[in-house]
Amino acid sequence: MPQHRFASIHVVGTNGKTSVAEMTVALLEAHGVSAGAHVSPHEERWSERVRIGTGEIEPEAFAAAVERVAESVEVVNRRLEEGDAVTQFEASAAAAFVALAAARVDVGVIEAGLGGRLDATNVLPSRVTALSSVGLEHTQWLGDTVEEIATEKLAVLGNHSTLVLGRVDEGVEGLARRMASERQAQVVAVRGLAPQVRLASHGAYQRRNFAVALACADQVVDSLDPERVAAVAGALELHGRVEVAAGDPPLILDAAHNPDGARALAEALPEAAGERPIVACVATLADKDAAGIVGALAPSLAGIVATEIPASQLEHAGRPGAESLPAEKLAEIASAAGIGDVAAVAEPQRALRRALAGARERGGVALACGSHYLLGYASRN
Repeated sequence: MPQHRFASIHVVGTNGKTSVAEMTVALLEAHGVSAGAHVSPHEERWSERVRIGTGEIEPEAFAAAVERVAESVEVVNRRLEEGDAVTQFEASAAAAFVALAAARVDVGVIEAGLGGRLDATNVLPSRVTALSSVGLEHTQWLGDTVEEIATEKLAVLGNHSTLVLGRVDEGVEGLARRMASERQAQVVAVRGLAPQVRLASHGAYQRRNFAVALACADQVVDSLDPERVAAVAGALELHGRVEVAAGDPPLILDAAHNPDGARALAEALPEAAGERPIVACVATLADKDAAGIVGALAPSLAGIVATEIPASQLEHAGRPGAESLPAEKLAEIASAAGIGDVAAVAEPQRALRRALAGARERGGVALACGSHYLLGYASRN
C-alpha cells in the first residue's frame, strides 16, 4: 500500500492543520529530509492538495496518481453494497498517498479531513500525530463538547508513537495524555515558540503553529539546526493565513471559517493592518457558526461586505451539496453584531471589489475571510 512506503506525520485538529503540515515539510526539507504533504481543501485545482517539497505537485505526476486510483476505485465500488461508493475525499487522499510514494519522499505530512477516527486518512501507520487545536466544529458528526471532538481526532494515535500537543484547554490535554498512556505513546506538549525565532507570517496563531511544526520535525531530525530553522521561519509565507497582498489598498487573506479561527485572526489583525481601518469581505458556508465568526471580528472592522460562494464553485472544490449562507442573511448577522457599515453583494468578485473600494476610501486595509473558498476570487480582482 502506498502509505506504507514513506514515514508519516498525521496532523489532526480544528484549526492550523494546513499551516502545521506545510511548515513541517519546509523544516524537514531544510534539514535534507525529502518530504511532501496532503492538505485540504483546495481553491481551484485538486492538485493543490498534494505538495512535493514546498511546491504543488506537477500536473503530470498528479494525473498519473489520479489515473491509478481511478482504476482501483472502479474495482472497489463493484465490491461495495448497493448505494455505497468511494467518496471524493477518499479518492483524493488515496491519490495523494500514491503521489507521495511515487515521488519517493522520506516523510509524508498528512492533514486529516474531518475528525480522525472515521476520516479517510486513518489508515496511516504514523510515527507522529500532531493535535494542532480543538474547537467546536462539525458537532453533528464529532460530538457536542471539545473533549468528544478531541476523542474523535485522537483516535488515529498509534501505539508506541509520539503525540505532539498544540495549545488546548486543560480538559483536552488531560484526555490526550490518558489516550497516549493507553497506547504507550510519548507526549510532547508545545508551550510556545522561542522568542528569537521570527516568522515572516503575521499573527500569534501562526507562531503557535510553527512551534507545533518544530516539535514534529524534531521527532524526525536528530538535531534541528537553529540557523536553518530561522531561515525557514523568516521566508515561509503561507497562502490564506494572515497573508498580506500588496496593493492600494493592501488585501489581507485568511481562511478563518469558524469562531476559533476568527478569534485568532482578530488577534493577528493589529499586527498585519496596524491602526488602519479594515473593511472585510466575508462569506460563510450555511453549516458554519456565522454569528460566532462575525462576532469575533466585529470589534476590528470598520465595515463589511457580505457575499456568498456559488454552488458550482463548491461542487468543483469537492463540496457537492454544500451551501453558502445567503449574503442578505450574513449582512443581517453583521448588523446585529454592531458593525455600522454593512452591504450585501451576492457575487463574490463584485463584493471583493466593493470591499477594496471601501478600504481605499478610508485609507485602510481590505480583508477577505470566512471561507477557504472565497480566497480564490481575491486573485481575480
